[in-house]
Amino acid sequence: MPGFPPVEPVGFDPSIPNEARVYDYWLGGKNNFAADRKAAEMALQIAPELPIMCREGRKFMRRTVRFLAEAGIRQFVDIGCGLPTQGNVHEIAQRYAPDARVVYVDYDPVVVNHGQALVEDDERVVVIHGDVRDPDGLFAHPRLRGLVDLDEPVAVLLVGLLSTINDDDLTLAITRRLRQVITPGSYIVISHAVSDIRPEVTDKLSLLFANEWAAKDDGRTRLPTRAEIPRLFGDLELVEPGLVLLPDWRPEPGRLRPPKNTVWSVGGVGRKA
Repeated sequence: MPGFPPVEPVGFDPSIPNEARVYDYWLGGKNNFAADRKAAEMALQIAPELPIMCREGRKFMRRTVRFLAEAGIRQFVDIGCGLPTQGNVHEIAQRYAPDARVVYVDYDPVVVNHGQALVEDDERVVVIHGDVRDPDGLFAHPRLRGLVDLDEPVAVLLVGLLSTINDDDLTLAITRRLRQVITPGSYIVISHAVSDIRPEVTDKLSLLFANEWAAKDDGRTRLPTRAEIPRLFGDLELVEPGLVLLPDWRPEPGRLRPPKNTVWSVGGVGRKA
């Protein structure tokens, strides 16, 4: 397995747009700064459906967590958790499995601080600073190891996170390593934006994000296609209905579907046999 690149420590700089805070703005939150709002509005000029995408991503996450809790999973690791909002992973998991334990991981110190304040009274939930680009360091974190037994099944959530990494080889290496870390009976949840549903939009957005977040740009100016996403699951067994558009993953009965082509992100849940 190729080695992972060194990960630079992340400081707090409100003058640089941040994915979690831009996402927060699209969801109507207030934990964002002028640079985040500027980048968010520029993106909305290209793709006004982005708030719909964000909401559907949250709904997908909640449905997968419910499925996993009902399937017997009691350990969850939410990587790239983002700023706290309603219906967080621990709230959904503990609704169906009160003994569920959740580790939230984010590389942004602002996100970590907000999250720690939210869950400080729940001994079954921790928020840690970590980076998915260093999966070994992340899973060696003492607070994660204090709550999660890697010899028992665990669910690893990568909801929207891999779309922010501009290196397809790196995302493959990350998911390969995560599959090695988890024990049989574990699951990995992945959602990922794709380029071939609205290519004229995603091409423009990729260039915009590369320019706005130049410090994180490493050359990719195109999202992967839908056909390229299954390789992220490797040899995991995809549970029904497989890899589908987010609104199509086990939708709740009677729920209204978003307008056509407003969601160009796919998701699935893979189980390690």
